[in-house]
Amino acid sequence: MSEDMLHVMEWHNGEKDYSPFSDQEMKRRQDELRGWMAEQNVDAALFTSYHCINYYSGWLYCYFGRKYGMVIDQKNATTISAGIDGGQPWRRSFGNNITYTDWRRDNFYRAVQDLTKGAKRVGIEFDHVSLDYRQALQDALPDVELVDVSGPSMWMRTIKSGEELKLIREGARICDVGGAAVANAVQAGVAEHEVAIAGTNAMIREIAASFPFVELMDTWTWFQSGINTDGAHNPVTNRIIQSGDILSLNTFPMIFGYYTALERTLFCDHVDDASLDIWKKNVAVHERGLELIKPGARCMDIATELNEMYREWDLLKYRSFGYGHSFGVLSHYYGREAGVELREDIDTVLRPGMVVSMEPMVMLPEGQPGAGGYREHDILIIGEDGAENITGFPYGPEHNIVGGKA
Repeated sequence: MSEDMLHVMEWHNGEKDYSPFSDQEMKRRQDELRGWMAEQNVDAALFTSYHCINYYSGWLYCYFGRKYGMVIDQKNATTISAGIDGGQPWRRSFGNNITYTDWRRDNFYRAVQDLTKGAKRVGIEFDHVSLDYRQALQDALPDVELVDVSGPSMWMRTIKSGEELKLIREGARICDVGGAAVANAVQAGVAEHEVAIAGTNAMIREIAASFPFVELMDTWTWFQSGINTDGAHNPVTNRIIQSGDILSLNTFPMIFGYYTALERTLFCDHVDDASLDIWKKNVAVHERGLELIKPGARCMDIATELNEMYREWDLLKYRSFGYGHSFGVLSHYYGREAGVELREDIDTVLRPGMVVSMEPMVMLPEGQPGAGGYREHDILIIGEDGAENITGFPYGPEHNIVGGKA
């Protein structure tokens, strides 16, 4: 192999890009991890997931069949990127960056070796690496004990800083912009995808106008109609909206790796009596859920009380998932602070600085009166004395019977 074909190198190009987070904020995140490492006698942490690399560096990688990483020790923080990405990872990383080339298959592991020299205990994300991946890491670091860093990192991320909350508030505001565009685009005779395009375009333009510099990636809208509302994550289709259809509005701006969401039940033109009854009952669950979210509340207790409301109406059998989850570095394809979900099997106590959703959903099967999926979704910031709802878009039959005939 030619001597000039480097395996690992610094490929810096340009200057560091704008970030919504200060250097002090990024240092706080890394130093909190270093504190845990010192307590646990961990010499270095190797992150490999989208969410952790983004949280600790500010850079969100594009996987595309290649491996990416970030190594943090007591002195340094360095992202590891592939040559195909050029200097963008350096510009986005708080800390250093090194690039590995494609000249040899194992160059990523060579970079890991270079950044963990002398380490005896290295943290990796047990919940992210596959069995093959872990074996390859162990082969590259034969004398190193691999320990789990994913759980401790998750709990650190559940408490948001003031700067994170500021960004999350912006995301919630932009959700509402997308929601208004969706509601305005609804008409009988219009295809789902055309309505979704209106919402996504409105959010992208608002994100672009709201920051000095921002990477515009991954913002999306799920808009479902009729039977397509039965799943919360069903994809957009070209189904034509009909008068009287139940509709599901879901807007998701992605800003610097941070996800926020607005979700609403709507009806096109009019709503029948059976559907209206189910809708109002789900709104009642939503409103009670908003009241229950406060510091000191246990996730499982919130879920249990809301279950009783559904049970009284014989609707519990139609509930399809938990009542809410944590927000922060998150997307439809990465991240999840699974320790903070409003489910019966989660005993986590809500604390100031956490951000959670309230999003009850029931789905009545096709052929039954009121068939379809009903869901409302607000985002709340837990404070010292209560919770602040940062979602502004209205919900319920008084506001969301929209559109008409095209």
